Amino acid sequence: MSQLPFCNAPVLWQLLSDRSTSSRLVIQSSATICHYTNISYPCDCYYCCQQGCSSDALAKTKTNYDNFLSDPANLKAVKEQLQRSDLSPDQHKVLGVLERTFKCYITEDPAASQLKESLNEQEAKLAAARNTMKLGYTDPETGSFTPASSVQLRNLMRVADNEAVRKSAYEGLRSVGPFVCEAFLKIVKDRNKLARLLGYQDFYDMKVTAAEGFGKARLFEMLDDLEVKTRSIMETARERLATEKGPAALEPHNQSHALAGDTTKATDPYFPFENAVDVWGRTFAALGIQYDGSVMTLDLCDRQGKYSNGFCHWPQPAWRHADGRWVPAHANFTSLATPDQLGSGKTALETLLHEGGHAAHFANVDQYSPFFSQERAPTSVAYAENQSMFLDSLAGDAAWLSRYAVSREGQVMPWQVVEQLVRNTHPYSVFMVRAMLVVPYFEKALYELPEDQLTPQALQTLADQAEERIQGGLSPRPLLSVPHILADESSCYYHGYVLAEMSVHQTRDHFLGKYRAIVDNPQVGADLTSCYWRPGNGSLFLDLVRQLTGKPLAADAWVARLQLPTEGLLDKEKQEYEAAVKAGPKFKPGQEVDLGMRVRLVHGDELISDSETDGGFQGACAKFKAWVRQQYFSGN
Repeated sequence: MSQLPFCNAPVLWQLLSDRSTSSRLVIQSSATICHYTNISYPCDCYYCCQQGCSSDALAKTKTNYDNFLSDPANLKAVKEQLQRSDLSPDQHKVLGVLERTFKCYITEDPAASQLKESLNEQEAKLAAARNTMKLGYTDPETGSFTPASSVQLRNLMRVADNEAVRKSAYEGLRSVGPFVCEAFLKIVKDRNKLARLLGYQDFYDMKVTAAEGFGKARLFEMLDDLEVKTRSIMETARERLATEKGPAALEPHNQSHALAGDTTKATDPYFPFENAVDVWGRTFAALGIQYDGSVMTLDLCDRQGKYSNGFCHWPQPAWRHADGRWVPAHANFTSLATPDQLGSGKTALETLLHEGGHAAHFANVDQYSPFFSQERAPTSVAYAENQSMFLDSLAGDAAWLSRYAVSREGQVMPWQVVEQLVRNTHPYSVFMVRAMLVVPYFEKALYELPEDQLTPQALQTLADQAEERIQGGLSPRPLLSVPHILADESSCYYHGYVLAEMSVHQTRDHFLGKYRAIVDNPQVGADLTSCYWRPGNGSLFLDLVRQLTGKPLAADAWVARLQLPTEGLLDKEKQEYEAAVKAGPKFKPGQEVDLGMRVRLVHGDELISDSETDGGFQGACAKFKAWVRQQYFSGN
């Protein structure tokens, strides 16, 4: 976009975001500022609230942000400027994304605006209550209660050898439903009222239409296809698990342990938690991924009151001024690791690859407005999740494990452990598919339920029925403990993970066909950046997938992977393992890498390390490693 002088600019839209997260919408037309609105951007408040701080601040800033997005004057001004005949292609593109964005939020009905404000307050209060609820498990031997987050409870179900402990952890997760149900049901009713005031079938239809550009009916055509194609695979896998481990393995509190208990113990030494940040940085650097000057704040360890899911948010979106000046992203992301707990290192690393993938994506959106790089609608959920899920999929590849899964003593994960991992997980990988599918099917049924049937008992029954129908039995992760369903920005969102995983397998097939390798291949990072990341939400997700892979999005590659015989997969993985061991990682452990970013590692308000002041990325990693050893392993 060419630089436009202030006095005679035909139209110049800018959203100017500074470090205090106060933003201004400036519309300059001819020599006149037509509109000037101060708004308070909610991402830092969201981050603070989910870390256990004030919910009032989040509700207030979110309401201000919603009011800004839903102001009819903004849409009116955009439409007027779009009528001009002298717009450049870049100006027309920017105005087009502004129009799409404002249309997602305009509520001309005053009742709808009031309902939105009420929902913001209700959701913030529920989030604060959920984050501070008494959650944990009761020791079956002593009867004492041990506080634990939902992440810790799920991990305990994977690794605890005592079935009674696993059952107590599952009951702890089940306790979330009764705790949230009254407030949540009121929110569900109000969400549906809002959606119908705006002309949608229900809240789910409104959310998917705004984010994906197509309605609920089209979405579930795609999900139904995957559900049908994987149902028999799931039934076979459940029969196999019962035969191999006994019928009790199908119980919700036993299933995770039956699938991962032995595997987790075998792989845990090769995922030391304190090395996770270094491994993430070297993995991305070897892929040629850059963060274009971003500032990233990472809060990785669990603590009381912290939001019960990893996430990434952007107080400052990346964008480019009309004169070419670049505004780099500021990203906050968090996980819930307990470094001294079995399996925490692998979980933390997968979270870093996932959330770091989100951060890489949004850091590289290069357009002439931050509207292209903000995370809410019309940014497609599937588009956003495709990037992160593609990158966290690397942690399951033998070609990656043989380079980056290394013990504290410097030993690479042996082939025998990789083989055990494949044998123990591949025949049951369909369980992940069904666990992803169950959330959108549950939410669809929930928002279609008549209002007079929305009772606490009906809510729990609906959740249990969805688990039994889609997963074949009650789920190790009870639906009402899934945090996504509670918050506005993540409710009716989970279908995005399903569509994204379809795209992940299709994208992987494309790269393996084109380059024969993904891990440590900088061509992969270059293609992701140019095709998937640079356009932002200016291009539709389905169009981007077709553009990169040459095919429309389909479940075929995913289903083919699920159907692949274990022995055939092992033959392929062993070849890749041996070649990767011989080659080694592109960047050795502790070797400095340049990701084009400043990284800050924190624990709540405590600053642990900062690459800007601690000698670069590896300097920050070294201080973080020492902090972890001191905090969690000083007694060893």
